[in-house]
Amino acid sequence: MTAPPTRAEVAVAACADAWRGDGEVLAAAMAPCPALGARLARSTFAPDLLTTDGAAVLTREPVPLGADGEAEGWLPFRDHLWLVLHGRRHVMLGASQMDAEGRTNISCVGDWERPTAQLLGVRGCPGNTVRNTVSYWVPRHSRRVFTPKVDMVSGVAATDAHELRRVVTDLAVMDFGGPGRTLRLVSVHPGCTVEQVCDATGFDLALPEGGAAAVAGTRRPTGEELRLLRDVLDPGGVRDKEVPE
Repeated sequence: MTAPPTRAEVAVAACADAWRGDGEVLAAAMAPCPALGARLARSTFAPDLLTTDGAAVLTREPVPLGADGEAEGWLPFRDHLWLVLHGRRHVMLGASQMDAEGRTNISCVGDWERPTAQLLGVRGCPGNTVRNTVSYWVPRHSRRVFTPKVDMVSGVAATDAHELRRVVTDLAVMDFGGPGRTLRLVSVHPGCTVEQVCDATGFDLALPEGGAAAVAGTRRPTGEELRLLRDVLDPGGVRDKEVPE
């Protein structure tokens, strides 16, 4: 008998679903669960996605995390930047802070003149959010991340972005279908509640029409998806280290 999915596996399937309908674009991810999500999507319902080994090799088949695979093509950085510039990429970024409108910060925490923490810098967030479809992955849903105001804007708001599609966390799935294209709760993962998600969010989170009762449960991965995750893509269980039960 197949063991029931862990919360990490539900989160990976939710990440995979963010790429539904994208066609032939580069699926880029910045952490284990979304990287697995992209490879799971390519292995099942999105065969046209372009997936990489995490670096400059387009892989013929989705490969396990940290493993080499047969190369489908070479993607040097100049070509990667061409894809970004022309909107041929859907990237799932991380966020150290995010406000209700979807502005994100990965640069610094605290006052710009004297921050309490120096982070990555804005990196490619401005270009990504303006030119490409962007989703977000947050492995620890908390008020420290989902804050009324970000300390610095690295990624633009949903109203200014090309397309902010989904936000997947260890608790829930959200989109930007709230009033004025603000964050809206779409579903909660198994074992999580609407109240728990709202309490872990530092601003009023929009709910679907019908309120809390209308919030769905995040879909469970299918038996085939679980087989691929457990036996092919992540036999070492990296996903469960990122999102422990």
